[in-house]
Amino acid sequence: MRKFCLTGLAALGLILPAAQSSFAADPWGLKEGAVTLTSAGPMVFGPNGILFIGDPKAAAVVAIATDDEAGDPTQASFDLPNANLKLAEELGADPSKLRIADLAINPASGNAYLNVAVGEPAQPVLMRIDTKGAITVFPLTNVRHSRVDLAGAPASAQGRRGDPRDDSITDLTFAEGKLYISGLTSNEASSTVRELFFPFADKEKGTNVEIYHAAHGRVEDDAVVRAFAPLMIDGEPVLLAGFTCTPLVKFPLNEIASGEKVRGTTVAELGNRNRPLDMIVYEQDGKTFVLMSNSARGVMKISTEKLQENAGLSEPVPDGNTAGQPFETIAELKGVEQLDKLDAKRAVVLIKTDAGVDLQTIDLP
Repeated sequence: MRKFCLTGLAALGLILPAAQSSFAADPWGLKEGAVTLTSAGPMVFGPNGILFIGDPKAAAVVAIATDDEAGDPTQASFDLPNANLKLAEELGADPSKLRIADLAINPASGNAYLNVAVGEPAQPVLMRIDTKGAITVFPLTNVRHSRVDLAGAPASAQGRRGDPRDDSITDLTFAEGKLYISGLTSNEASSTVRELFFPFADKEKGTNVEIYHAAHGRVEDDAVVRAFAPLMIDGEPVLLAGFTCTPLVKFPLNEIASGEKVRGTTVAELGNRNRPLDMIVYEQDGKTFVLMSNSARGVMKISTEKLQENAGLSEPVPDGNTAGQPFETIAELKGVEQLDKLDAKRAVVLIKTDAGVDLQTIDLP
């Protein structure tokens, strides 16, 4: 077991030697050096094993080269009961002070990456679990990386809904060669989706998004996207976004790119008193589905059939009722907090249990 002082977590990269190679000129604009993270946020993989990591407290995104060896994810399988305890053991940390913020699977290798917050005050640590189940800390002292700071992030303040700074980055997704970032800004219309070209070069485009929230019976421009995913509908790239309480909203990517305020199409209401946690898109029997984990309403398998023709909800939906795109709740998937695709037929999930948090491979339902 590797042990080190929790107060040294912020300088974690100093503890382990970097294994990354040196490149005179990186095609993605990455440069070698130390990466500093102040908070554990969402993650997503982009091209060539590059991992994007959100740092909400810093209102920044870091792209790092994982340099994983190429592998075959179809041959990988994870079955790690009480993964949180094993992560804490590897870190020499108190399991009660460890929280897994996000899970991302490298599609080139099948390795699982976990963004972990440890200690009090919480410090972020990047962990890797390879396809054989070996757990290691990913070193950040001498890694090829690039960073972008987000303009107009909300100031830190304690309010009825918590600290808005924690929601400066709520989710990340990569599509059409660009990184999309959901979160809040300091604007009055605070709910925003940002578009960033990669390699990071041009200034970000931030688009304020508003929705018709049928469960509330009103238009809202301060409801933040909690989870979103890109998909193609009749050849058109769109973002499908889940909001608290639980409208599911469609945004065409070309409208997000405009930089103007955009009202999405509310294609479903999936039940109130609920918060989307994560979502993935997959194909099955020639059809496209969205799998979404939730805080209170289980894992939903949502059909995208006739999504393009869905004109959107425009009338209130009674308290607790659902409407719009059809879905089914997958009864056997209980306690799923995070999920990511492993291959075309399987996903990796983090499941909260009475004993801890399990990391498992599942067949896509």
